[in-house]
Amino acid sequence: MFKNREEAGELLAQELAAFRNDPNAILLALPRGGVVVAYQLSLALHLPLDVLITRKIGAPGNPEYALGAVSETGAVYWNQEALSGLSVSERELAAAVQAQQKEVARRVALYRQGRPFPNLKDRTVILVDDGLATGATFFASVTTARQAHPRRIIGAIPVGPRSTVQEARNLVDQLVILRTPEPFYAVGNFYRDFEQVEDREVLQYLNLAEEAFVNKP
Repeated sequence: MFKNREEAGELLAQELAAFRNDPNAILLALPRGGVVVAYQLSLALHLPLDVLITRKIGAPGNPEYALGAVSETGAVYWNQEALSGLSVSERELAAAVQAQQKEVARRVALYRQGRPFPNLKDRTVILVDDGLATGATFFASVTTARQAHPRRIIGAIPVGPRSTVQEARNLVDQLVILRTPEPFYAVGNFYRDFEQVEDREVLQYLNLAEEAFVNKP
């Protein structure tokens, strides 16, 4: 059980100490909760922080059940197991993707403030979220990062179920995970404080991280 996302970030930073001050490394956080975790990593490791904006595609009538995810570059991941258990038309899936693309575009405009997607070529990308459940948004994010030709991708995740963690481990070059509890019901069950993170908080963390990185000793 983590006290909050900040504590999870501090614990992950201990596991990733080898990347402290690495000039080729960059932290990419999955908003919104992942930004809070990654901010602590940025402070502890003296690494730049940016976001990789991805949205879950929920099932019709059950938005919390992830059928897949779409990222800011248009990369789409589908959970084939989830799709096979539902009767969902191509039209419904297209509408669900389009709805999330609108939210992705809103967040890109708000969080990036006109900045382009970061250059990841030949860099070590540390992909951070506050936890894995189905893994849909994380998997879509890995696909997006791979398209930018990084040297390697490291997943940094506080908690997730073993089945999803194994799938994630197969997709990245290295996975740092702190807890793999069973049974696993929801990420929030493993935090004492798991309040929703607001847009203004994401912007605040990104601005503070940039300020700290620019002024690092």
